[in-house]
Amino acid sequence: MSKSSDSETTYDLSGPLEFDALTSVRPGSNILVSGPAMTGKEELALSILADGSRQGQGAIVMTTGDPADQVIADYRERVDGLDEALFAVVDCRGDGDRSTDRSAEGSYVHHVSSPSDLTGIGIGITKSLERLANNGATSGRFALSSLSTMLTYTDKKTVFKFCHVLSSRFDSAGYLGLFTVDSGAHDEQTIQVIKQAFDGMIEIRERDGTREARVLGLAGKPTEWQEF
Repeated sequence: MSKSSDSETTYDLSGPLEFDALTSVRPGSNILVSGPAMTGKEELALSILADGSRQGQGAIVMTTGDPADQVIADYRERVDGLDEALFAVVDCRGDGDRSTDRSAEGSYVHHVSSPSDLTGIGIGITKSLERLANNGATSGRFALSSLSTMLTYTDKKTVFKFCHVLSSRFDSAGYLGLFTVDSGAHDEQTIQVIKQAFDGMIEIRERDGTREARVLGLAGKPTEWQEF
């Protein structure tokens, strides 16, 4: 679990999902959001990030799919009056201008050559944390979409180490991390290895056209499934 002391301010992540297990999550915690394709994993992770932005917290999105400008535009729609000085995007798709970091109308953007460039990603996240801290963010939330893309470029043990390193980095910064993974895209062994890098998990499924979620690892036994 996180090395943060119990006296530090915790995160209430229960806005999109009303689980008691999400009402007091410690800084430095990493949470895996796992479920099959098209079940709303990214939507949920960004909704949790947006709740923090509405409270004046920092927010960093690492994207392996949508371009940075699209991520920024979508996030503006989620958060009315977004303070873009407290928002950053690490774009790992590899087709942006990587020669310089840039700010797009206030939001900080860092381009990385590929989802496999873990050193470059780490640099981008560090720079984003520093930029947001310099702009006044004393806490914040991070979302990575998605680990499944990274797993197509590199092996599960390397991705595990990467997530573990980020946990220490977020602990120092007082941030919380959310990482999505497509559970149907990987074998069970891969999912089990990746899960070990996280403090808890939000598991998503779809039954009879209804999306349900439960929380594991954050507060004793797993919660019951709940519609969302």
